[in-house]
Amino acid sequence: MRKTVAIYPGSFDPVTNGHLDIIQRGAKLFDEVIVAVLVNSEKAPLFTAEERVNMIRAILAEQRLAVRVDTFDGLLVTYAQKQNAQVIVRGIRAVSDYEYELQMALMNRRLAPGIETVFMMPSEAYSFLSSRLVREVFTLGGSVEGLVPRLVEEMLRCKIEGRGGAGE
Repeated sequence: MRKTVAIYPGSFDPVTNGHLDIIQRGAKLFDEVIVAVLVNSEKAPLFTAEERVNMIRAILAEQRLAVRVDTFDGLLVTYAQKQNAQVIVRGIRAVSDYEYELQMALMNRRLAPGIETVFMMPSEAYSFLSSRLVREVFTLGGSVEGLVPRLVEEMLRCKIEGRGGAGE
């Protein structure tokens, strides 16, 4: 019997509790979830791809989930095909997300008809949350407690204060 592999792609810069909610719920639906951290040379993320992968791995290490963390660049469907994935998981917070995600899902279907896109809404407690918003609030001195794991908050503090990553 073939296992169902799902890809949950994103920048995860940084990973939020909303992302983790989708990961945990996705792990209940699919045999394996691959959290695929996008490496995009045209963007200037706050955290390197390696830092983002290590953050997610450390946070998920305590949970016994069938989740793997990896990086990818280029077309998502090409990466999904290489991973033998049948599903792409995308989080939807608002109607504005849906419009963009619908376009992407339809293009992905055109490029790879055998891969389905599944939209998941985060828990209502995180329905407003984005990595961009977390970075902005934190940079301006606001609290992100309860919005990101403690490790992420610590790494944000180190990064913003210019000390590198946590544990350095």
